Amino acid sequence: MEVNATAVKELREKTGAGIMDCKKALAESAGNLEKAVDYLRQKGLAAAAKKADRVASDGAVGAYVHPGGKIGVLVEINCQTDFVARTTEFQTLLKDIAMQVAAASPRYIRREEVVAEELEKERSIYRQQALEQGKPEKIVDKIVEGKMERFYSEVCLLEQAFIKDPDKKVSDIVADAVARLGENIQVRRFARFHLGDGVQKV
Repeated sequence: MEVNATAVKELREKTGAGIMDCKKALAESAGNLEKAVDYLRQKGLAAAAKKADRVASDGAVGAYVHPGGKIGVLVEINCQTDFVARTTEFQTLLKDIAMQVAAASPRYIRREEVVAEELEKERSIYRQQALEQGKPEKIVDKIVEGKMERFYSEVCLLEQAFIKDPDKKVSDIVADAVARLGENIQVRRFARFHLGDGVQKV
C-alpha cells in the first residue's frame, strides 16, 4: 500500500525509528498509527534483546528529591558510552526511574534478586489463604502463582506499572530507550531515603 509521508513523519517523531522502518511498520499495519507504534516497539524489544549482552560500563547517577524533602532517591543507570549518557533522552529516563522509585518504593530491581526465603514465605502465606477460603487443592497452585506475579509487580522495579503510563511496565520504558538510543541500558542500583526511617519514635 502507498504510505503517507505525513504519517511517516508523525511515526518517526513518536518513536525515533528510521524512515524505512516507519514505512514498513505503516505498510504492515495498513496505515494504522497505533498499530505501527506497536509493531516498532516489538521490533525494538527484539533489538533490545540483541544488545543485552553488550557491556554497559558508562552511564550516570541521577537524584530526585520529592517536594517537601521527605523522600530522596539515587539511581545508577548504565549504558555503553558517555555520549549516550549525556543525551536528553537518557537523562529523562534517569529522572523518570528515580521518580518511579520515590513513588512506588520497590525493594528490588528484578525478580531474580528476591531472596529464596522471602519467596517461600510469600508462597506459604498465599497457599494458606487459598486453603482457608475453601479453594479446591487442584487450583491452589494456580492461585498462588497468580498472587506471586502480583507480588513481583509490587516489589520489583522493572515489573512495576510505570507511574507516567500505567499501561506499560518500567521494563518497557527501558526497552524503548534501548531501541531508540541503540545501546544496552541497564538499571544497576538504587537507594531510597525516607525521612525518619529506622528512627525509633518515643
